[in-house]
Amino acid sequence: VQLQASGGGLVQAGGSLRLSCASSGHTFSSYFMAWFHQAPGKGREFVAAISRRGDRTHYADSKEGRFTISRNNAENRVFLQMNSLKPEDTGVYYCAAEHIVVRDYSNYAKYSYWGQGTQVTVSS
Repeated sequence: VQLQASGGGLVQAGGSLRLSCASSGHTFSSYFMAWFHQAPGKGREFVAAISRRGDRTHYADSKEGRFTISRNNAENRVFLQMNSLKPEDTGVYYCAAEHIVVRDYSNYAKYSYWGQGTQVTVSS
């Protein structure tokens, strides 16, 4: 399983970015997908997760209403639309995958596969 995240960059507070994570080497539709955020000097924190068919989504309280996770199983991609960005959203964003389902979806240790991360910097 290989995951490649992209779409990060530098944006002003209040702006938007759309992250993408391309997967290969597995049947994408069989995998539960998630995004995590690692701020400078901090641990990896849950952002959002999506079920295999995309019919269920979960969000961290701090991100709900601003971020939207989605997936396109035909393209083997998962996306994170980030709106109303804040300086505290700065950091590296990682996509993660686990086969079938993750019940404790906010726990990074439950995911077996990770992308390399993409840097997001939000200036004030």
